[in-house]
Amino acid sequence: MTDTVKNRSEILFIYDIRDGNPNGDPLDENKPRIDEETGINLVTDVRMKRTIRDYLHDFKTLGIFVREIVYDEQNMYIQDGKRRAKDFGEDPERILNECIDVRLFGGVIPLKGDSITYTGPVQFKMGRSLHRVSMKHIKGTGAFASKEGSKQATFREEDILPYSLILFYGIINENAAKHTNLSDADVKLLLDGIWNGTKSLISRTKVGQVPRLLLKVNYSKENYHIGDLDRMVKLITEIPHENIRDTTDFQLDLSELIGKLASEKDSIKDIEICADERIKFSKDGVSFSIEELASSTGIAIKPIAF
Repeated sequence: MTDTVKNRSEILFIYDIRDGNPNGDPLDENKPRIDEETGINLVTDVRMKRTIRDYLHDFKTLGIFVREIVYDEQNMYIQDGKRRAKDFGEDPERILNECIDVRLFGGVIPLKGDSITYTGPVQFKMGRSLHRVSMKHIKGTGAFASKEGSKQATFREEDILPYSLILFYGIINENAAKHTNLSDADVKLLLDGIWNGTKSLISRTKVGQVPRLLLKVNYSKENYHIGDLDRMVKLITEIPHENIRDTTDFQLDLSELIGKLASEKDSIKDIEICADERIKFSKDGVSFSIEELASSTGIAIKPIAF
């Protein structure tokens, strides 16, 4: 096992989706989650963690503890936590060694007569769109008859968002990393899972998701982070929010974020970044290139390579 993470980090991740459903609510006919008061699209941290888990398992062939496993093919019974723990001999150390998702996100490991809870070093807030969204209800016909002998095909209905630009905020806690043995190599895989997992989630409702910005602020000051970085990114547009359909319809104003990072440069080791070329940025009302971040903040910038 490599050395555990020693420094705290904050993560900002922005992605968008067109004509899809980034996170349906099963308690509300699987409609996209929307804050009724503000019109903001919501995506749960559970959805983000599922995206990362599936990518690391399916594309990187890494061990994942929290996943759906059928143990009775005839009855299609799915494992519960206790049965899953038995796959590893109810050995917590083995689970940590073999399951990257527990090292990243923690979890409850059910054991005989007791359980062990690991607090995850990596935590995400609820993802939120940077603009108000509109929801579109779509009706269509299915391929099969509604019942045997019927001449009428079934109907299907669904709700989608024409466009949503979603921002996630996360934090990596170096103190919790000591308990799950989270390594720097694991964190590199986390970033890979965030970016490429989002792009590789090619389901009917998620096809077309595109990662736009991934920024990781690495601190040198012990037990410290700025916090609220997600509140320092503003979407600027000249059209109604609900009419946004593409990256060409807006700019992301980084003025407050850049100013705050610059004022805290003595506490920051460096910043890692990956940005899509189609996103336009601005600072103090003027177009801003992400390559100018180093000169604007006085902080070393490192590209994230996947």
